[in-house]
Amino acid sequence: MTLFFNMGTKFVVTDNFKTLCDLTTSLVGLPKGSLSLKSRKLEYQIPRTAASVVARMVDDIHPNIIAKHLKRSRCLVYHYERMHTTNYRSFPKYRKVFNLIYNAYQTIQGAKQTFTDLDHLRDYLKENGIKDSERPQAIIRIHSGRIRADINVSYKDFYEQLEKCQAALLECSHTITII
Repeated sequence: MTLFFNMGTKFVVTDNFKTLCDLTTSLVGLPKGSLSLKSRKLEYQIPRTAASVVARMVDDIHPNIIAKHLKRSRCLVYHYERMHTTNYRSFPKYRKVFNLIYNAYQTIQGAKQTFTDLDHLRDYLKENGIKDSERPQAIIRIHSGRIRADINVSYKDFYEQLEKCQAALLECSHTITII
């Protein structure tokens, strides 16, 4: 699940990149949270680079979010992305770690349910207590697969409806955007 709060140019993600970082550290045998260490040792640098590239490729996570979580510069995230092809072609350790992370993350993402039509998604949301407000002031937009549903909410029940959406869609592949 990806959750974005769109407030001008500021984006905040909650789960996907943290999940990817935890997956990366467990796959390569590093302590949880170690990707954000300031160490430039290859044992940290290679997984950090690979996780950044996977996040950009698979989930299109904004570089600012990756940089903030890794405690690095946004420019470095762009550098990781730009150097991916060269590293993949000529650096066997990087290629091995990247493939390991990419395949594991794709397996996790592929195992999640997606909705095939809008009626199915709407019924699922209704069964979980998610409904439109009588006086909408904001929109919670849910993307799952190729389907998009908008939930009109008032400021009063915004967080309640958002929490219900997150809980209901926990095992589903989706993106939530606040408009």
